[in-house]
Amino acid sequence: MAADSLALIVGAGDGLSAALARVFAREAGMRVALASRHPERLQALAAELDAIALRCDASRADEVRALFAALDNTHPRGPEVVVYNAAARLRGAITDIDPEQAADTLQVNALGALLVAQQAARRMLAQGRGCLLFTGASASVKGFAQSSVFAMGKFAQRGLAQALARELAPQGVHVAHVVIDGAIAHAQRPPSAQPDGQLDALAIARDYLHLVRQPRSAWSWEIELRPWVERF
Repeated sequence: MAADSLALIVGAGDGLSAALARVFAREAGMRVALASRHPERLQALAAELDAIALRCDASRADEVRALFAALDNTHPRGPEVVVYNAAARLRGAITDIDPEQAADTLQVNALGALLVAQQAARRMLAQGRGCLLFTGASASVKGFAQSSVFAMGKFAQRGLAQALARELAPQGVHVAHVVIDGAIAHAQRPPSAQPDGQLDALAIARDYLHLVRQPRSAWSWEIELRPWVERF
């Protein structure tokens, strides 16, 4: 991996994406770009890692185009790694769901993933290499009561990843979907009663880096991560 390689994390915040940024920067020596609707919240992390924080609403095609165009100015080859970590949740009984809120949620989880993947693929195909990763959830593979809209979006994102893996892998671009099947430990979340009962963000991030480093003779298109105490 070249010293000036760039990793772009879309939907950046203070949880998993912050762990990803630290692992990519410190363990892989990559430059990191953080994209968020609220980049001002990322200033401390950006300063810590000498990263770039940019504004982007991933559900808007014009903002996604502008994000990648801005990065083209400093990294003409484009990012070597792109992680789609943006997500929106909407809970409620099917009889009560607001259609406009449902549409907004689907825009982030499904359309946003497509828009980012399109811009990333154009640049990665031009280089003949790259790694595009999608952050999935339990809802990517199993729907839960009162979570129909989130499941719709996550199922769509998983289908997108699977289709792109088959389309882009023969052209040198590694696409993978990561099912996060469990709660990620967070300062604002009550700790699990069992040791390691929640996923550790840093451990997850290192699995993403493993995907980035996989030799092309043995690429994974999907992995599932869950705590050791999780019941399948």
